[in-house]
Amino acid sequence: MPVRIDPSGTGTKMTLERARELIRQQTSFSSGYNRNAIRLILGEIQREHGQSITDALILEFNLEQAFDIKSGTDFSGVGR
Repeated sequence: MPVRIDPSGTGTKMTLERARELIRQQTSFSSGYNRNAIRLILGEIQREHGQSITDALILEFNLEQAFDIKSGTDFSGVGR
C-alpha cells in the first residue's frame, strides 16, 4: 500500500512518490519561495509519517546543502 499524504488540506491524498516529484520540481529552482514550498511538504510528511521519513527525504534530495534544511528539524508546525 503506498504511503499517502495531504499537503493541500483538501482531503485529496497523494503518494509519497508524488511528494518526491514535487520536491524534485522545487529543487530545480533555488529561491526562498521554493524553500518554503519544500518545508510545507516536509511538514505534511512529518505529521503523517514521522521524523524518519522526513529525514530520509532531506538526505535523498540533499536539502541541507541546497536549502539549509537539516535532518532532525521539526516541521510539524509548518503550514498550520
